[in-house]
Amino acid sequence: MRLWLMAARPRTLPAAIAPVLVGTATAVQHVDDIRLGAFFAALVGSIFIQIGTNLANDYSDAKRGADTADRLGPVRVTSSGLVAPKRVLVATWIAFGVAVAAGIYLTILAGIVILIVGAASILAGVLYTGGPRPYGYAGLGELFVFLFFGLVAVNGSYYVQLEHLDWVPFGLSLSVGFLATAILVVNNVRDVDTDRRAGKMTLAVRLGRQRTRNLYASLVAAAFVAIPIVLLAADGPAWCLLVLLATPLVQRPLTAVMTRTDGPALNGALAGTGALLAVFSLLLTTGLLIGA
Repeated sequence: MRLWLMAARPRTLPAAIAPVLVGTATAVQHVDDIRLGAFFAALVGSIFIQIGTNLANDYSDAKRGADTADRLGPVRVTSSGLVAPKRVLVATWIAFGVAVAAGIYLTILAGIVILIVGAASILAGVLYTGGPRPYGYAGLGELFVFLFFGLVAVNGSYYVQLEHLDWVPFGLSLSVGFLATAILVVNNVRDVDTDRRAGKMTLAVRLGRQRTRNLYASLVAAAFVAIPIVLLAADGPAWCLLVLLATPLVQRPLTAVMTRTDGPALNGALAGTGALLAVFSLLLTTGLLIGA
């Protein structure tokens, strides 16, 4: 179980949980009783799409030789030989299968559009480092995370409650997407040297270390700056400004990303960015519920 937990990469799971909380809490503004089944199904689907993507990435990177012994990140179970590649691949499809089951339930509740969105999310997860032309190797991973763990997940969670879209969840999804993307940026700035040697042309490899550091700082800043702008433009509840209480959590990971190159410090920054997203989303969810 410890090996499978390692393979699931729990530090990245706030990126799956946060958008569902925010999207559902935004829907509470307009309904007296939310669809609890839809909330739990969306949460399960999002978590298992994330886990499936992580497992697929573990398997595909090992197969392509991108995970070498000198990488600075946590041990990958496939490349290290801790778990047989075939077992990792089976676990990948089991995780995606759970997500599909949740998606079928949501489709029954909210229509075929959810099935299409779910299928696109799973396909994007598989093709991140798999397939003949993995887009994660072409510097497009950050765009995938912003779209699917920001815009799609927040607005999709809102949609399964009300079956229409609105400007408030769209605006809030930008902040969630920025912080989710920042998690991947930390991962890629940590691995920039080993990825370059392996021919994995992530955005960090293309931009270089310093520009990627600046990108991280910009994403974190944009997440906080976007909230008051969205509240003013879309007439959202002022209680959402509770997210500003999360600003003290920015300093430690930001300092590590901007000044350090060693694995332990940047692994800590990865965990710290995940924690920042978790607290940010919880405060945002609280503000939405209070303001409902």
